[in-house]
Amino acid sequence: MAQAVALFWHFLLLGCIAVGGVSTVMPDMHRYVVDELQLVSSREFADLYALAQAAPGPNALWVTILGLHAAGGLGAIATTVGVLIPATTFSYVASLLQAKHADSPLALAFRRGLAPVALGFMLASCWLLLRAVGHDWRSYAVAFAAVGVATKTDVNPLWLLAIGAVLGIAGLV
Repeated sequence: MAQAVALFWHFLLLGCIAVGGVSTVMPDMHRYVVDELQLVSSREFADLYALAQAAPGPNALWVTILGLHAAGGLGAIATTVGVLIPATTFSYVASLLQAKHADSPLALAFRRGLAPVALGFMLASCWLLLRAVGHDWRSYAVAFAAVGVATKTDVNPLWLLAIGAVLGIAGLV
């Protein structure tokens, strides 16, 4: 119970700064759950994230799976509700303000200012995942090749995941 309460409060705070989605605060989730509380290993964290991202459903699904793996059913509820309260509240208030003041200078500055913050958070998350699973040049080569293909083509990312899975099963990475 104490772990679930601690997870709730920490994930509630992270939800307040999760600009661009819950994956943007993944580095601190990793720090807290893996390094500080030692509820899961770094590899388990990365595996849970990959599993949830490959499954259909919302992007925040991995937070629920992480909470379930770390602290059982109460952990799943704590992490999910903790992350969703700020996001839901912010979305509701932002949609109300957008409907009434969409063209105001403050609204425009706010939208332009959050884009680089979200991008920085996402890059930090990518780096954390890469460090958690890749420890040789082949893993890094596959990861950087996938990034190149994803950014330069219209190939569905699920194909890239499938190719990575095949390479992993074959023992090539």
